[in-house]
Amino acid sequence: MKEDRELQEYRDLLKTPTHFEEGFDWKTVVGAIFIGFLMMPGSMYLQLVIGTGIGPAARWVTIILFAELAKRSYSDLKQQEIFLLYYMAGAALHTPFQGLLWNQYLVQSDAARMLGVAEFIPAWVAPPLESSALVERTLFHRDWLIPILLLIGTQIITRVDQFGLGYALYRITSDVEKLPFPMAPVAALGTMALAESAEEREKSWKWRVFSIGGVIGLVFGAVYVLLPALSGLVLMEPIRPIPIPWVELTVHTEDWLPAVATGIQLDLGLVFIGMVLPFWAVMGGLGGLIITLIANPILYRHGILHRWHPGMRTVETVFANNFDFYLSFSIGLGLAIGLVGIWHVARSFGGGRADERGRLRDLFRPPPGRGDINFWLSIGIYVFSTVSYVLLCVWLVPNFPVVFFLIYGFLYTPVISYITARMEGIAGQFVSLPLVREASFIAGAKYFGYQGIEIWYAPIPIHNYGSATVSFREIELTGTSIRGIIKSEIVVFPVVMIASLLFSQFIWQLAPIPSSAYPFAQELWHLQALNTLLMQTSTLEGNSLFFQALNWIYVGSGTLLGVVTYILLTLFGLPVMLVYGLVRGLGQSTPHGLLLEVIGALLGRYIFRRRYGAMWGQYSPVLLAGFSCGMGLMGMFAMGLTLILKSLARLPY
Repeated sequence: MKEDRELQEYRDLLKTPTHFEEGFDWKTVVGAIFIGFLMMPGSMYLQLVIGTGIGPAARWVTIILFAELAKRSYSDLKQQEIFLLYYMAGAALHTPFQGLLWNQYLVQSDAARMLGVAEFIPAWVAPPLESSALVERTLFHRDWLIPILLLIGTQIITRVDQFGLGYALYRITSDVEKLPFPMAPVAALGTMALAESAEEREKSWKWRVFSIGGVIGLVFGAVYVLLPALSGLVLMEPIRPIPIPWVELTVHTEDWLPAVATGIQLDLGLVFIGMVLPFWAVMGGLGGLIITLIANPILYRHGILHRWHPGMRTVETVFANNFDFYLSFSIGLGLAIGLVGIWHVARSFGGGRADERGRLRDLFRPPPGRGDINFWLSIGIYVFSTVSYVLLCVWLVPNFPVVFFLIYGFLYTPVISYITARMEGIAGQFVSLPLVREASFIAGAKYFGYQGIEIWYAPIPIHNYGSATVSFREIELTGTSIRGIIKSEIVVFPVVMIASLLFSQFIWQLAPIPSSAYPFAQELWHLQALNTLLMQTSTLEGNSLFFQALNWIYVGSGTLLGVVTYILLTLFGLPVMLVYGLVRGLGQSTPHGLLLEVIGALLGRYIFRRRYGAMWGQYSPVLLAGFSCGMGLMGMFAMGLTLILKSLARLPY
């Protein structure tokens, strides 16, 4: 296959540096503490109030603050120091103890009582109903000791595990296959813009473009996030000029587009994402959406999409269609991508010009100074972590067949991780095969006699390490040594665990979770609990309902379509990213954000690229980074005011 021009364009967006530094010093230690004790509580609170945390914006806010402090101290942060702050902010926003807040609700929920499963939820998940820990709303109780210790143990394994298979796949897809990783320059270019000194900023386009994106994000965030949050504090109902999460149109189009989920998500950030993503990947997604607009009514009239009925909204429509057809069809498409990927990497090992792609020996000869660990050591870490997960599962769920744990860890995980690594490397997209985990649990109950729901809470070794390849590519582009990343992980882990525990306790003490103090949790947690526990009852009752959704004819059709489409694109010399976009468009996730992505892609290619030339490829990631920062500032401001007022409301004045 000839090298796709757009792939090469994204590969060359940022040249790989030849000099690497660790960037780890006392500034990064202070940054870890700042992130854990100031950023984390805001992110946790927003998750409960509006359903989304601070997200990537917390990273940019942290970087800007430390950059300004350094400037006033007559010094500058190095590019590598800034990226480590960026990296640690992302790690700190994963709040492990917040999961215990969900567990305590699940045990006490009306859904658990209604479905009769509350007594079956194991004590290593949450204390039983009669425990005083639930009445007093405290995590500092002996009944929480085993769940907390189990959580800490799995988190340690997870931290080590990220340098296992994910790192090995990065070496394969980046060093050998030379995939472009189009989303990696977003973080890399953003940190480079903020790493410049004040004098350099006056002359550099990066800081100006970042500032433009930041102002746009501030304005949009004021309307999208700040206004609803502040109005909700003083009014009975918050003012939402822009509907969240989308404008629902399915019930208005059902007469002429039956079984099609329609709507539009009015998040301006999607336009900027469309500017950054590969153009043909976005167009492929549009093509997949158009195919579903045509195919779904036909499938409905022929009785294939038979669970859909008029009156269903987006979520119900997507769920029904997945159950009837797209679950099996998407599995087939994923298998096709996997087959194509295996063939492609085998071909890259076998030949090709050295200046076009790497060779197998590149796995064992990394660039000097990058701080790489031995390839076989990364494989050893993956094996160790997987065996650890298997042993934990055998201990916690001794009645479940061990062979499933081995298949999860040593067969399914490597396959889906490699498929995702290729999708991330080519089109910046994440791949997930739905219901594989659930179907295997039901199979264990149906064919091996397992009865219980403990397996649903066990740390089974089903992981998708493909997304980790993007992180390692970002590290490389910023000239940061992987050894600095390892040191920052060692520092940030205890900070995250302590801060997460303390603030989970504090937020639970403010008010019951869920309650009116946390509207998102109050609105959606009951529905989520019903869906979660209803599925878990299948291993109590031996219900094989999900096997009814698995149709091998549809699986084969998806596989055949994916392979044939790839072959045709190759023969006619069309952009290969079209096929990955088609997979995304046919995946039947909520399609409402695709329209704004398409608008962004068209604006970027036919307006901004013509105006700014090849430099637009570097402008767009920095613009997106600035927009994320502006949105985050508005979100944090809204969170701060809300959290302060809610805290004061509990004081006995």
